[in-house]
Amino acid sequence: MSDRKRVLPYGSWPSPIEADDAARGDALLEWVGFLGDDVCWTEVLPEEDGRSGLMRRTADGVEEVLPPGWDVRTRVIEYGGRPWLALSGRAADGLVFTHGPDQRVHRWRPGSAPVPLSPPGEWPGALRYADFAVHGDEVWCLRETVTDDTARTARRHLVAIPLDGSAAEDPSRVRELAATHHFMTGPRVEPGGDRVAWLGWDHPDMPWDTTRLMVAAVRPDGTLDTPVVRMGGEGEAVTQADWAADGSGALYAVSDPDGWWNVHAVDRDGGIRSLCPRPEEFGEALWRIGLRWCLPLLDGTLAVIHGVGERRLGILAADGGLTDFADPATEWHFAATDGRRIAAVASSPGRRRTVVLADPADGSVRTVRAPSSAGASPRSPSADAPASAAPATDVYATTPYRRTYRGADGEPVHAHVYPPHHPAVTGPGDELPPYLVFAHGGPTSRSHLVLHQEISYFTSRGIGVLDVQYGGSTGYGRAYRERLRHRWGLTDVQDCATAARGLIAEGIADPDRIAIRGGSAGGWTAVASIAAEPGLYRAAAVYYPVLDPVSWREETHDFESRYLDGLIGPWPEAADRYARQSPLREADRIRTPFVLLQGLDDTVCPPAQAERLLRRIGPDTVPYRFLTFEGEGHGFRRSATVADSLRAELRLYADALGFTPAPS
Repeated sequence: MSDRKRVLPYGSWPSPIEADDAARGDALLEWVGFLGDDVCWTEVLPEEDGRSGLMRRTADGVEEVLPPGWDVRTRVIEYGGRPWLALSGRAADGLVFTHGPDQRVHRWRPGSAPVPLSPPGEWPGALRYADFAVHGDEVWCLRETVTDDTARTARRHLVAIPLDGSAAEDPSRVRELAATHHFMTGPRVEPGGDRVAWLGWDHPDMPWDTTRLMVAAVRPDGTLDTPVVRMGGEGEAVTQADWAADGSGALYAVSDPDGWWNVHAVDRDGGIRSLCPRPEEFGEALWRIGLRWCLPLLDGTLAVIHGVGERRLGILAADGGLTDFADPATEWHFAATDGRRIAAVASSPGRRRTVVLADPADGSVRTVRAPSSAGASPRSPSADAPASAAPATDVYATTPYRRTYRGADGEPVHAHVYPPHHPAVTGPGDELPPYLVFAHGGPTSRSHLVLHQEISYFTSRGIGVLDVQYGGSTGYGRAYRERLRHRWGLTDVQDCATAARGLIAEGIADPDRIAIRGGSAGGWTAVASIAAEPGLYRAAAVYYPVLDPVSWREETHDFESRYLDGLIGPWPEAADRYARQSPLREADRIRTPFVLLQGLDDTVCPPAQAERLLRRIGPDTVPYRFLTFEGEGHGFRRSATVADSLRAELRLYADALGFTPAPS
């Protein structure tokens, strides 16, 4: 048998990864934790309307912890937060969680149905809870009170809810503990219960701009003394705080006074000491309440997730020594600990999202939930198996690599390059492949250099992907984040073009077959790019975008309603910049074909944003498709929606970039 590959035009390669496969191919695994000795996690089930099940691994495979139908998900700040917590180290004590449809806190014990702990709101979802801690016979957490389902106005408190269920029908039984800031994380209770810590910030700051670490003593009656600021302030963002697990009373904070999110020890007398000062990030932007990257262990060490543009898992000793696990994973998310071991979702360029269990005692990393189709419950490998299992279609995944380009001003522009790849097909020697420029959302965020089924959907067909980490992205320090300050719609657009032209100059991409794709803030960048660079981009896929900054300030939810103060400038003082930097400014000049995809229940980027773009596009000047999806919010959760969107994208690229896709 010949080992020679078939030669076919780029974009026309036959691939076993269909849109339906890509839609359910990457199981969305989140919010890992321990229930007794069991590692548990939430998993989005696309075939059940995006319900989030709480899963665990047993000897027979993966099973749901709760009875059928429960949705473990909170809508706090719309992006959500940590939605569940085991009540102790014993599985028999059960757990507390927020149920998606009504957002009430429930308690579950093995062998029984969950029962509500929190009272109902004025309407389902009016009261939202996240980021739990246990103090005595109460569960302490963050409560968000919203006025309507748009979440445009909200109030937040730290509250205490009795574990006996007495508050389920009597709201007066819920005690308000603190309300120091408009936005807060949930409480972190010191072992022993003497002190509690949390983070707070106020408009117009976002949590990556300025936050403050608050600490309060807990009185014998369970109320709090006057909180004091222990770290943070103007121009410094504390992104996580946790107490030592060894009973020493130490408080650890991940903050960036020197421009990088590093780990600090905060003494009782106010002293602050950086434990491992490095030009690396030991934290991320706090888009979701309850995220952790620094985990105190019982032996006094810290499990930390760190890196530049990637994340490795390591153990930080008291003397500042840092030892990484010898594991190929380059991204670690949703980490949790039982004091000895670390459980997390791990991935890499060669492995899709996997729930793993890392043990510092022997340096092992074992698979708990192997990669498989979303919503599936595959039989798990043995607990002694390495974290290496992979679906058969992963042989069609490309090998990505990092690349840094330089803009006209000499500033670096970081990017991930995913070349076309097929194990049995190659492109003609005299042809360069088409490339899709991916602009991630946020924009204060980043994308990850990992095996991703949606990217494989394109690369396995002979279409390359250039994933740009434009200025403003996280993972490269505060100075790189600040490159986007007051320049949204400029720096991001320029950096995407710089990376695309760099790829072309290297002879890697066809200059006449470049498209751009983005969702949310990435949708803003995609539309602004086809308006600013009509000669570079030949097509665009735009998902649930923000496009009109002036109206968006009034239409979006509370958490992001002042985000534009930093991205563009304060309103109305910077009204000229709002007009100049809006993608709608020259929308009537757009001639690049595009597809626009919008969830009708989106409260972050409401459908009105997309509709404003279409009103400025002449029906006879540019071909476009506008697809809307009922029941979808910000970020599609249903597999049918994702599959329909991918098919619409491929059809657009085929028409605009000049190739014929292989038949399904």
